[in-house]
Parts: sequence; C-alpha cells; structure tokens
Amino acid sequence: EVQLVESGGGSVQAGGSLRLTCTASGFNFDSSDAGWYRQAPGNECELVSMMNRDGSTYSADSVKGRFTVSRDNAKATVYLQMNSLKLIDTAVYYCAADYGVGGNWNAKGPCSDAGLRGYLKAWGPGTPVTVSS
Repeated sequence: EVQLVESGGGSVQAGGSLRLTCTASGFNFDSSDAGWYRQAPGNECELVSMMNRDGSTYSADSVKGRFTVSRDNAKATVYLQMNSLKLIDTAVYYCAADYGVGGNWNAKGPCSDAGLRGYLKAWGPGTPVTVSS
C-alpha cells in the first residue's frame, strides 16, 4: 500500500522553528519526487517546496530563505525545516510524492480535493501548523 505519514506539526510562536517529517512506504522513494503543500483557511492548496528525484529543488517565493526541503532516501523520508515562522505560515501542511511519469505539481484547488490529488500518486493526511504572535 502506498502511504505517506507526516509528523512534526504543532503550535509555535512567530519567529520560531518547526521541522516537518514525511515517511513514505509502498513505493520506491528513491525514484520519486517529493515535497510539501499547504492550505490555509480560505486559500487554495499552495506548493511550498519540493525536491525532485534528481536532487533539484523548488520553493515558493513566500518561503525562500526561511524553509528548506531535504530528503533521506535511505529512510524514505522528506523533511521541511521551517525557520523564522510567520503568522501567514499557519496552515495544514501536506506531504506529496510522485513516481513514474505524468505527475503535475501545479494543479489548483483544495488540497483535499480528489481531482487535485489525482495529479500525484501519493498524499499524506496533513499536519497542522499554527503560528501565533
């Protein structure tokens, strides 16, 4: 069974740090692209950061210089280190992965929407992050 399980979410004060962890099973993680989305109330699903199977990365402008994505293929795990957290980072964070061909990381809609989720082969259930002042 293909599965992604996130951990590390929680509550933190503005300026603080959190590290999200996503562990994969049921597929060859080495041959996958993996990353993180988030959805804040009233907003669409936003691609935050990802690392491709070749090691290249993408980060949204809103998190550049603050968030870092990394992966440990031996542990089938992708991480999101979040520093200098802001109130606007409050959201549910979702891990996603795609293997083979045909994945689309740029689809729009709610993160929970089956249509959007269908563009990638694996999604986690989400972990909430709350940043307070």
